[in-house]
Amino acid sequence: MEVNRVVPFFAVKEMLTSLAFYVEGLGFELEGKWVDEGVIRWCNLKMGNAELMLQEFRTEGHDSRQFSENKGEGVSLFFFCDDAVGYYWDIRSRGVDASEPQVGNGMWVTSVSDPDGYNLYFQSPTDVPEETKLSEVE
Repeated sequence: MEVNRVVPFFAVKEMLTSLAFYVEGLGFELEGKWVDEGVIRWCNLKMGNAELMLQEFRTEGHDSRQFSENKGEGVSLFFFCDDAVGYYWDIRSRGVDASEPQVGNGMWVTSVSDPDGYNLYFQSPTDVPEETKLSEVE
């Protein structure tokens, strides 16, 4: 048996809010969706080789599920990219509150939290000294 990929699946409170964050804010593309009674309940998002699935569950009735308010607590994803600093400036220009890039483990790293509390880290290799902040080199 060979495993070829893994695609994280996030439960979200409000699909339209999450789609705005991921598509308009972070630059993901909507690859597929399931519309139920006029509402997008599930979708697949892609950026480069990275993918995510989001689902807004019903809160009552058939197939309903209840989640805590902070669904993403303790969940972190790390995206390896070519230019985390450039990506930081790009998403900041779109209104996303990203952390100032800092070097850790030989990587520039910037992070964001999505509307449901999932932590997303974007990182790229660098030879800049450890713990250097972007503001210290620009």
